[in-house]
Amino acid sequence: MRIEDLKAGQEIRYSGKLIVMRDQAQRRLKEIVDRGEEPPVDLRGQIVFYAGPAKTPSGKPVGAIGPTTSARMDDYLEMLFKLGAIATIGKGKRSKKAIEACKKWKRVYFVTPSGTAAALSKRVKKSRVLAFEDLGPEAIYEIEVEDFPLIVAIDSNGNTIFKE
Repeated sequence: MRIEDLKAGQEIRYSGKLIVMRDQAQRRLKEIVDRGEEPPVDLRGQIVFYAGPAKTPSGKPVGAIGPTTSARMDDYLEMLFKLGAIATIGKGKRSKKAIEACKKWKRVYFVTPSGTAAALSKRVKKSRVLAFEDLGPEAIYEIEVEDFPLIVAIDSNGNTIFKE
C-alpha cells in the first residue's frame, strides 16, 4: 500500500501495526517535543489510530476498540506528520487545517466504522503499551490488526469524502 496512491472514498483492508493514541497522549507527546526531548515512540512510517481501548477481557488482546472524534486532535496533526506518521484513523470530518496538513505532507486520513468497537476488536491480534502507561486507556499502544476496514476520508492531494 502506497499512501500517495490512495484516493478519497477508496475502501481498503489493512493488516499490520497501528499506533493507538488520543488526546492526553498527544498533549503529553507535544510537551516532550516542545522541550526538545526525544519522543518515547518512533512514529516514522506509522499509522496513528485515534481510539481508546476498553478494559481487556481475559484471554483477549484488547477490549472493544473504536474510533474517536478526530477533529479534537487537529492541533496535533502537524506534529504527528513531522514525527513521521503517514496516516491517521478516526471518525468524522476534520478541519481545513487538517486537510491542508494531509496535502502538505502527502499523508492520508482514514475513517473506520464507529459504533462497531466490539467487532473491530476481533480484528486486533496483539496489543502492548508503548508509553504513558499511567494514562490507562489513553496510553500509547501498539496493536497488530488483520483485515482492518478503512475508508480514505482525506487523500494525499487534499480530496475529501466530506462536503465542504
